[in-house]
This record gives sequence, C-alpha cells and structure tokens, in this order.
Amino acid sequence: MAREFTVVIEQDEDGYLVGSVPGLRGCHTQARSLDELMERMKEAILLCLDVEGEPEEASLKLIGIQRVAV
Repeated sequence: MAREFTVVIEQDEDGYLVGSVPGLRGCHTQARSLDELMERMKEAILLCLDVEGEPEEASLKLIGIQRVAV
C-alpha cells in the first residue's frame, strides 16, 4: 500500500529546488527541476524509511505556510 508524505519545497539562492519531509528526520534532497526533485524525494523517503524505519507517530499534517517579517 502506498504511503503519502508531505514534501516542503523551497528554492535556494543558486536556483536549486530543495525538498524536505518534515515527518522524516533528515529526509531532504535537491534538484534543478520539479520532476527531478520529486523522483529524488521518492528515493530519499525510501532510504530514510530503510534506515530509520516507519515513523512512530502519525505523519505531520501540513496546515499552511506563512511568512512573517520581524
């Protein structure tokens, strides 16, 4: 059965897309295109699950992203 994970995607100063999975500690990767990033994210998720095992708690549910100026 397929599992679903939330992927947060940002763009760094060099134009790379950086993806991370908040529900899996240390699960992140980068790529030049969104398609390539999502393929790499699938690989990273599988590797994280292989090393860390299944997450003990239910995965975090993304509510939203906000920007704040201070």
